[in-house]
Amino acid sequence: MTEKVQTVVIGGGIVGCSVLYWLAKLGWTDTLLLERRELTSGSTWHAAGNVTYFGHYSSITKLYVNSVRTYLQAESESGQPVSFHPAGSLRLATTEHELEAYKRLEPLYDEIGVDYAVVGPDRIGELHPLLDVTGLHGAAHTPTDGHVDPTGATHALAKAAQKLGARIKRHTPATDIRRGKSGWVVSTADGEVEADKVVVASSFWAREMLAGLGLNLPLYPLEHHEVITGEVPGLAELGFEVPTVRDPWAPSNTRQERNGFLCGVYESNPKFWAVDGIPADFIEELLPPDMERLEPHLVRVMERLPAFGEAGIKTVNNGPICYTPDGCPLLGPVEGQEGLWLATGFSIGIGTGGGSAEYLAHWMVNGEPEYDLPLVYPSRFSNDLTRERCLELIRQTYAAGYVTPG
Repeated sequence: MTEKVQTVVIGGGIVGCSVLYWLAKLGWTDTLLLERRELTSGSTWHAAGNVTYFGHYSSITKLYVNSVRTYLQAESESGQPVSFHPAGSLRLATTEHELEAYKRLEPLYDEIGVDYAVVGPDRIGELHPLLDVTGLHGAAHTPTDGHVDPTGATHALAKAAQKLGARIKRHTPATDIRRGKSGWVVSTADGEVEADKVVVASSFWAREMLAGLGLNLPLYPLEHHEVITGEVPGLAELGFEVPTVRDPWAPSNTRQERNGFLCGVYESNPKFWAVDGIPADFIEELLPPDMERLEPHLVRVMERLPAFGEAGIKTVNNGPICYTPDGCPLLGPVEGQEGLWLATGFSIGIGTGGGSAEYLAHWMVNGEPEYDLPLVYPSRFSNDLTRERCLELIRQTYAAGYVTPG
């Protein structure tokens, strides 16, 4: 049985559901999202849910800002809570170079209307009393961002898109993508789907999914650890939620999780996973943690945040996340493959997924993007990039953590 639609979206994580939502918002409702299992079952389900207004590159700041707006908008339209915690964020300046770089961004945030301030150590201590400010030059403070529940946000987007007329098929993996007589044909266990356009938003599955078309997507999965502590008495006594801390010296992001801490660690020598292909039976799984690898990094986290060490580690999650050589997603059309679009390679899927989908949807519907953003275009990478070079660049990008470019 063959079904015909205008657009197929492959992948039911935060990015795929954001794309479905924004296409529907812009009037494209003859759309079908295909998900191999349940929504969020790729890497969305184990994400920390951090949303920030401050990224590695100032040129993609709008993607961060519009992501928060997208999730809150979908919550309002669907009635599905996204559990947004507007605790704010601190990006620490451990050098004068970092502090000056943060100050140079003040006009950008003024222009886009986002609260932003460069604050000194005393103010950092007021905002986060459990943080050791010794040696800090200051921080970039975005007081109105925070974190969401990734599962809640994904389902809010899905429900809002469906209310507008878009459709979703769960437990329907796309097994093949090929050119048809006009447009594209996507094969599934339920039959074939013909579409004018296909958006591949399948994270680390995208590489294998499109290899048959002669495409060499430069993305691979990395192991990424999140450490959750036991209860921290000092947090409960504060009476407010402390901001998320992003620290270039102890490459990590650490936020409050109930009355404990959740810390995402960026290792100096990260480990790749499944570079020869994603196991066919891989489902909603975590990988074995490696505390020995984490130890030198966690020592620094504990020095910056003594209460983290005092609380003790309760849980360690190690899940695969998708990375490109520069850490930015592949977002846009595939050159030489008319009608085929990418929304994949997201290492910060929750933080940029909603805004990236809005950007892509405007491009698809209107024939051109609202503004130039070459940093995310798939064409920035050559199709003949070797695996060895790709892996080395990814390793360097991941290990850089929150180092300020330039």
